[in-house]
Amino acid sequence: MPKFITSLFCLFFFATNISAQESTRITLEEAIDIALENNVQIKRSENAIESQRNNVTRSRAEFLPNLNASINSGRSIGRQFDTNTGTITEQGANRSSPNISTSITLFSGWQNINNLRASRSSLSTAEDDHERTRESIMFNTAAQFLAIILDEELLKVAEDNLNTSRSQLEQVKAQVEVGMRPIVDQYNQEAEVASNELEVIQRQNDLNFSKVTLVGILQIDPFEEYDFVSPGIEDQSMGPKDYVLSDLVDQAMMNRRDIRAADTFIETQRYSLNAARGARLPTISLGANLSSNYSSLQQFPGTDTYINFGDQVFDQNINRGISFNIQIPIFNRLNTRTNIQQREIDYKNAQLDMEGLRVEVFQEIRQAYNDYTSYAQELETTSQLERAAEKAFETEQERYNVGSSTLIELNNANNRYVSAVSNYIQAQYRFVFQEKVLDFYLGQFSSENLSDIMN
Repeated sequence: MPKFITSLFCLFFFATNISAQESTRITLEEAIDIALENNVQIKRSENAIESQRNNVTRSRAEFLPNLNASINSGRSIGRQFDTNTGTITEQGANRSSPNISTSITLFSGWQNINNLRASRSSLSTAEDDHERTRESIMFNTAAQFLAIILDEELLKVAEDNLNTSRSQLEQVKAQVEVGMRPIVDQYNQEAEVASNELEVIQRQNDLNFSKVTLVGILQIDPFEEYDFVSPGIEDQSMGPKDYVLSDLVDQAMMNRRDIRAADTFIETQRYSLNAARGARLPTISLGANLSSNYSSLQQFPGTDTYINFGDQVFDQNINRGISFNIQIPIFNRLNTRTNIQQREIDYKNAQLDMEGLRVEVFQEIRQAYNDYTSYAQELETTSQLERAAEKAFETEQERYNVGSSTLIELNNANNRYVSAVSNYIQAQYRFVFQEKVLDFYLGQFSSENLSDIMN
């Protein structure tokens, strides 16, 4: 959907929805909590952690012996020689063969050990990915929340300017009526008021669009009204801090969860490679077996008495066995070789991903550092510009009141002042939040550390 059409929808949605429901107030902290609770990516990362925990449990269980039980039962009918009568008769016989067996792997080329280590590393990777996802959601929520607050501040500036222009129009009309000002001044001021009204509409539209975006991030009911409560900005947060770029990069490499995740992923691939290589070695296992059988035709020797089920299965027909097995791989259609080659490729790719991530982190830190330095300078410049523009407007207003200045000059001074105020407000929010951007790229962002800039 084009942004223009989306903006119109935002304006319609928030400006014309006049339902009787009261607006739900949401603070910055509450918005972050809602986002963390509802976000699908976080839920998926939680599922990934649970899946990796299951893999760890399964890998541990590979060290335990197995235990299997089976019983084969059936009935056979056919001609058999009867030793008692010396004749061939047709008889039916019930047969049953219970069996229980166990085995344990004593050595498998350290495949079990490496698979367990790989599972543990994968679990650590999933946990680090989960924490980085949480940081990203908190950061995006805070950024969009502050975008709303900034839009509200800019809307207030536009509304104040509109009120000033309307008051100025009333003054000009009165002066035109008594012949103190030409009619063209009234026309010019009416055009100025219309321009300021358009500015208010545009600012309101920007605000509505930002609200719709945040509602989407929070994944809450879009048909309700929400009042996002401004946290304000602490004055002491305006002082720039002295950062050293190399120190920032070192902190990021040490603290970033995605760096940790990439590092443990390399470990996972290394353990997987070792496990694949272990398939070339012999497998040694120890087994034990306990079996028996039953036949309804089995008799005590020299008698016509049939042996019952319990005596056959639990006494006379018991077989016990123990085995020591060595399996030496010789040729398995190149499966082991190709698997090792694939694990080597995966291991190299994991290392390349880490190198690429380190470069990306350095670029992010450097850009965030440059932006912070630039915003600090911009804050000081816009502050000076705002004070100068205010004095210039006040002076121009006095000159206009005594008739030594034109309305066009007054409006130009007013526009410069309004622009300076808007630029200063934007510079304040950009500078304040840029420090949080640095925290995010350093891997130190949390909802708690927002309190040092917000009141």
